[in-house]
Amino acid sequence: QVQLVESGGGSVRPGGSLRLSCAVSGFTVDYAPIGWFRQAPGKGREGVSCLSDTFDTPYYPDSVKGRFTISKDNSKNTVYLQMNSLKPEDTAVYYCATVAWGYCEPSKVNIWGQGTQVTVSS
Repeated sequence: QVQLVESGGGSVRPGGSLRLSCAVSGFTVDYAPIGWFRQAPGKGREGVSCLSDTFDTPYYPDSVKGRFTISKDNSKNTVYLQMNSLKPEDTAVYYCATVAWGYCEPSKVNIWGQGTQVTVSS
């Protein structure tokens, strides 16, 4: 049974940092396409960052490029999202998810985690 369990969310002031973790069971993250998505209040879900052998480098939308970094530890079967220079507009529920090869779109997600809340506020 595939499970994705996120942790590391919380409240932080603008300019602060958080690191989200996604512990994976049921498959190995070595070569699996996997990523982070978020859903802000009143908005649809969007891709934040994805890893896949299809991408030469991880995918990031312009809104987070240079501030967020996705990584994984194969020995722990865990995927991380380091978020720096956080802004109020980064406030959202963040989800870890498996996704179709070559995509970082919510419509291409196969399995969702339960999500973790990130709130950026002064």
